[in-house]
Order: sequence, then C-alpha cells, then structure tokens
Amino acid sequence: TQARALFASTDVSTVVGLRDRAMIGVMIYAFARVGGALSITRESYYPEGKRMMLFLKEKGGKEFRVPVHHKLEEYLDAYLAAVQLPSTKHPIFVTANRTRALTHTPMTRVDVLRMVKRRAKHAGLGATTCCHSFRATAITNFMSHGGTLEKAQQLAGHSDSRTTKLYDRSHDPVTLDDIERISI
Repeated sequence: TQARALFASTDVSTVVGLRDRAMIGVMIYAFARVGGALSITRESYYPEGKRMMLFLKEKGGKEFRVPVHHKLEEYLDAYLAAVQLPSTKHPIFVTANRTRALTHTPMTRVDVLRMVKRRAKHAGLGATTCCHSFRATAITNFMSHGGTLEKAQQLAGHSDSRTTKLYDRSHDPVTLDDIERISI
C-alpha cells in the first residue's frame, strides 16, 4: 500500500519525476540495492528475446542479470525516452540542477536517499522510509504472493537464506485491521 502511494504521489509530468519513479521501481521490482541501481547504464538495460533484462553490479563485486517486471519496463522506458545521456555507457540515473533540469552528473547514494526521503514525505509516509525499505517491501510482497524463499534469496543476492528471512515482513503480528476483516 505504501509503495503504491509513493508511486501515485510522484509527478511524472517532469523528467525528475520520471527519474525518481524509475529509480524507486528498480529498487522494488529488481530487489536492487542503491549501488546496483546506480550502476545501470543504457547498455545494462537490454532485450533478451521478448523480455527486457537488467544487468546489475552489486556490492562485493556481485553481478546479476534480472528479468524486468512489466511495470519497471514501463517506468524505465518512459524515463529513458525523456533523458539525454552522453553515451550508452553512462549511468542513467543523474542529478538535477536548481532549475530541475537533469545534468550529466551521476547520482550518488546520498542523492538517492535525499530523493527517497523527499518523495516519502510528500506521499505521507514515515520518516523511517529509506532506500533499504524497498528491499523489505519487495521481499515481503514476493513471499506474500507465493514466491519461495530460495527465489527471494536469489533475487536479493543473499548468500544465506537467514538474511532473506530478516526482510520478510509477511509474518508480522496480527493488527486490528486484520481482525476487523472478520464480518460475522
């Protein structure tokens, strides 16, 4: 619900909004860490058969090829159609200047965190929302919809399934909203 609210509150009539939605989409739909998302170039977003793929370079030198979710493909295509980059090897996520025009300067982790905090505040989400929140969201949603722990571990790039389990919030305590679903 919160991820949907975040996407819905993003003004995609601007190239900055398109960029932000695409960045958040990569972190959610590809289970990507910030560093992996920042490593994406036009070359690392490519077709393979009828599907688009992402090649991510994650921490510890890990490299992943991930099929692109149809929503993420929509977000990336819209952003890439609106942005002009100096080359196909240049990172796609770049900073904006004071006039909200994109530059050729690649975003940093701090830039992404500031953007996430700004977008979360605008969407009315808690101040604890951060880039890493999206991994928990992705893993929890994946597991809640029948995904296996093994696949979640593989997608998240975890070497130990116990790490993946730490992100899975689908077994959190029962809330009042859950109890109110009983309609006898």
